[in-house]
Parts: sequence; structure tokens; C-alpha cells
Amino acid sequence: MITSAIPASKRTAYSAYKPSGVPWLGDVPEHWEVRRLKYTADLINVKVDGADNDLPYTGLEHIESWTGRRITPNGDGTSDGQANLYRRGDVLFGKLRPYLAKAHAADSDGICTGELLVLRPKVVRQKFLVDYVLNPDFVAIVDSSTYGAKMPRANWDFIGNLPALIPPDDEQRAIAAFLDRETVRIDALIEKKRRQIELLQEKRSALISHAVTKGLNPNAPMKDSAIDWLGQIPEHWDAIRVMWVAKLESGHTPDKKVPEYWESCTIPWVSLNDTGYLKEHDYISDTAYHVNELGLANSSARLLPSRAVLFTRDATIGLSAITTRPMAVSQHIIAWLCGEQILPEYLLRVFYAMGQELERLTMGSTIKTIGMPDVRELAIPLPPVPEQRDIVKHIEAGTNSIDTVSSAVAKSVELLREYRTALISSAVTGKIDVREEVAS
Repeated sequence: MITSAIPASKRTAYSAYKPSGVPWLGDVPEHWEVRRLKYTADLINVKVDGADNDLPYTGLEHIESWTGRRITPNGDGTSDGQANLYRRGDVLFGKLRPYLAKAHAADSDGICTGELLVLRPKVVRQKFLVDYVLNPDFVAIVDSSTYGAKMPRANWDFIGNLPALIPPDDEQRAIAAFLDRETVRIDALIEKKRRQIELLQEKRSALISHAVTKGLNPNAPMKDSAIDWLGQIPEHWDAIRVMWVAKLESGHTPDKKVPEYWESCTIPWVSLNDTGYLKEHDYISDTAYHVNELGLANSSARLLPSRAVLFTRDATIGLSAITTRPMAVSQHIIAWLCGEQILPEYLLRVFYAMGQELERLTMGSTIKTIGMPDVRELAIPLPPVPEQRDIVKHIEAGTNSIDTVSSAVAKSVELLREYRTALISSAVTGKIDVREEVAS
């Protein structure tokens, strides 16, 4: 909840409005101008060789969606081919997948990917233009014009002919000052809640790790497990390789060049396309892709029984889940078929606790993987089965409580983001008059 901010719907409106002639803009302040964007900002199309240029590079990945902030994931990045030249004061707008709402106010000279349009404001201020093109209605209209199924893009011919609003310069300054002040407040709240979610996830991980490595009895005598990542474990537990208590299975991908293997497919087939789901769920009932019996018969994959514990060994390592029905898996997935000595739910939680150990075993800089020899050597703590059941129940109760709180905080973050976007939209389309708030 934002106690320091006034909802956009309760803020002061302008005294007089006029029809904009644009359905998605509606009425606009009477004294504002409406022009096409191409008369408001120039498209700058200066190409340079990115590989031979020392200016900082901006890709789509360096711009945070909806906020316009520049971020630096995995370093600053470079360009090996042609790039667009931009200068301080320009606005960069993403034409690839416009629904991602990538726009940035350049505060220095640089070069950028060709997927960013370089706009040079003429009759509006840079900050106002950035906020305007991040208006959800503007983004939606641009996105509706895209072409190309896999890499949808918009073009300048369409974007440049979209309407743009031009308030008087003093109002542009007032709107910019108002939005700077309010978005700082909102962003601080969002960051505080993000940190709260991080702490909850750390608490969740610690709960699982402690339960599967130390047990539930704080007074239990301990012994050295002789396994580095485990340390000490309860004296009556064993520390053994997973493959001694669960059968190791791997998979395969039926030949994609044979259409018959991929027709009328009904058999769930777990692949790296399911990693997003595996990351969020303990059980998996369906998959992004399916195979058929002919495909399985002509590959080294096979149909595995339900209650197999899956484990990703490539790309994002160690994502795990339990199957709820017979499935096949790709070569990127390990499946463990648990014997009588171990419960699938317990093994699943042990994998959750093995993050640092799995990271240690990971090879490769581009595509990470764990080799099969290391997979066969994976060692885990093994309590008696009744104790495994108690540990699973304890973890479920604790994580359910944490997840409930975490979901509530995540929902409040989403509401804050929606409020932020709505506030910006209301200000740059003239639905609210913020001049007095800035003056006060």
C-alpha cells in the first residue's frame, strides 16, 4: 500500500479538455497539441561498426521493461556487427517484441542494437518522450502492428505516424519532476518488498537444507558424513550415493528430421522447455512437448513410471520435480526411480538443498552441464524411511507458510508496478494535472 501517494483517480484534472480524435487517447487538455510522433522526434539512423567502436553499447537486455532504467546483466555487452549511433538526450525505443516496453533516456553518447530505434526529441523534452512511449496504450498499439511470428517487430513507418502529445514546456518540466519524485517513492517500496521476498526464499532454502541434512531432533548425536557438502549428519543416518537407492535413467530426443516421430503425440516428454515449470513446482503432470510411441521406439528414450524424480543436468542445473504419470525425458534430464529405501519426496528436497554442490560440479561457460560420471557419484544423507516422512511433512508445513507470505508480497509488488505505470500514463496523457503538486 502506498500511503504517501494520492491515487491517480483522485488527483486534480485539468479545467478544460478537447477530443484528441484518437480513441485510445480520449480527451486531452485543451491547450496541449496533438502531432504525429515523427514531427515530435526525428529518427536517427546512423550506422557504425560496433566491433571497431569504443562507445558504450546498449542492447535490449540492458533496458528494464517499463521503467526505462539501464541495467547491466552479464556485463555491459558488446556489438560485433553494425550498431546504431546515439547521443546524450536521445530516446531509445525497442521495436523488437514491443510488448516488453523497452525505452531508455540516453544520458551519454553510445551505440546500440539495431532493434532499438534512436529518437531525437524536437519539441518535447527527453524525459516526457520516454514516459509517453512507455504509456501502456502506446505500447499496445505499437505491438499490434508487428510482423514476424518468431521475432515480431514494429517499423518506424507505423510508429512515426502515431499521435504524440505536446504540453507546454513548463508543464513538461512539471510532469517530469512529479514523476521523478513519485516513481522514486514507488521504486523504493518495490525494492524493499523484493528484498523481503529474497529473505523469505533464503529462509525457505535454509529450512529445507537443515531438515534434510541435520534432521528434526536438535539433540541427536552427530557423526562426520565424510562428504564435504554435508558435513555432520545424525549418527543413525547413512551417507550414500543416490544410485545405490534409486535407479538412474536418462533420456533422448527422437530425430526431429523424421516427422512421423512428432505426429499425434500424446506421451509427455520432459525437456529443457519445461525448466520454468520445474523451477516453480514439486510435481509435473504435463510437458511443453510430447512424443509418440514410434518416436520412443526409435530413440534411446523410454517411458518411465510415475513418481520418478527428475533432475536437469544441462543449462539450469538441478531443477527437480516428481512425475505424476508415466513420462519420457530428453537427454538433458536425469530421472531417478526410487527404491524402497528412499521416498521420492525426500530425494526431491535433498536435490533442493544441493545447490552449491551442484554448482561446484558444473562444467562449461556457455552451456553449463554436469557430466554423467559426477551424476553417478552424487551422495546424499539417508535417514530411515519413517524419519524421511516426518522430514517431508515438516518441510511442507514450513514452506507452505513461507510461500503464502511470499505470494502476498509478490502480489503487492505487482500492484505497485501497475500503480506506477498507471500514474505515468495519467500524467503524460493529461488525465491529471500535477502542476500544483510540484509547486507545493
